[in-house]
Amino acid sequence: MEAASISNELLPEDQKLSKRMKRTLLVFNCMMLGLGNCGGPLVQRLYFVKGGKRIWISSWLQTAGWPLLIFPLLASYSFRRSKEGPGTKLFNMNIGLLLRCAFIGLLTGVDDYLSAYGVSRLPVSTSALIIATQLAFTAGFAFLLVKQKFTHFIINAIFLLSLGAVILGFHSSTDRPAHESNTQYYIGFFMTLGTSALYGFVLPLMELTCKKYKHIMTYSLVMEMQIVISFVATAFCTIGMLFNHDFKAFAREAREYELGKATYYGTLVASAILWQFFFLGAIGVASLGSALLSGIVIATLLPVTESLAVLFFHERFQVEKAISLTLSLWGFVSYFYGELRGIKKNKQLEQEQRSSSFNI
Repeated sequence: MEAASISNELLPEDQKLSKRMKRTLLVFNCMMLGLGNCGGPLVQRLYFVKGGKRIWISSWLQTAGWPLLIFPLLASYSFRRSKEGPGTKLFNMNIGLLLRCAFIGLLTGVDDYLSAYGVSRLPVSTSALIIATQLAFTAGFAFLLVKQKFTHFIINAIFLLSLGAVILGFHSSTDRPAHESNTQYYIGFFMTLGTSALYGFVLPLMELTCKKYKHIMTYSLVMEMQIVISFVATAFCTIGMLFNHDFKAFAREAREYELGKATYYGTLVASAILWQFFFLGAIGVASLGSALLSGIVIATLLPVTESLAVLFFHERFQVEKAISLTLSLWGFVSYFYGELRGIKKNKQLEQEQRSSSFNI
């Protein structure tokens, strides 16, 4: 699969990994992305449905788990130091890469707020279907930023995913929570759509950044990038929390939380960890594979998120959602079928070239 291919040029000569190790890292990052993509929205919604009301707190939690990355970064440093000697640097990021990551972090902070607002207003099963349109935005920006090649299969997938979201928008009356007005629902709908569009831009931007610095890019540096991105995003959300006096609300929300104080704080911690899995997995897949592959992994797990939302939150699953889900799955099948045909075609071309070289 072209989207999942990993070039040896990603790593410098003295730190190149075997193809098996790079594939292992890619699979590991896909797993982290999948876990965060399914678990993050569910725990985030749990915060709101059981008494949480602070959108900035929920936004902040999406990247506040960045200190967890310090431990694997230190482990990587110890491993490199044992091979390279005492002159090994703990951080390899230069100023240019730092500024790019800071900008991506700012965009991520805005995206965190849009996402939290949408989840606070919409059922998870609905917001997940809207998030599926991220694949369309990712593909579009990938074409503009990293010259992603398009086939009619990809175009078909983008159309189907977008159509599914439109169907949800036109049938909001059957999905709107009882305590919300149509205005509140539509604001949540378009906030979630904005989340898809913005992160659909962020993923190709991360891939472009990794390609620009591919001569120094290692997985350790990927973790450094995620730390900077998450730190800036968390700082952005912290400012929002300060203006909204959210830090003073923790104790009160914990006392009033329907599931108890311990569960309240456990929900916050679980949210921070799961979202950190999501973001590290996303940037890892974008650096080892491509931004489009990150979008595909996110979209492919839609049925899992849908099923878990219906199971845990007893959300309604109306005909409109079924149609939207069918269109989404059709879009995924279209994409992967196109990729498989591309793989087969490339193998045939390679065989023909080998045959021609042998005949000569």
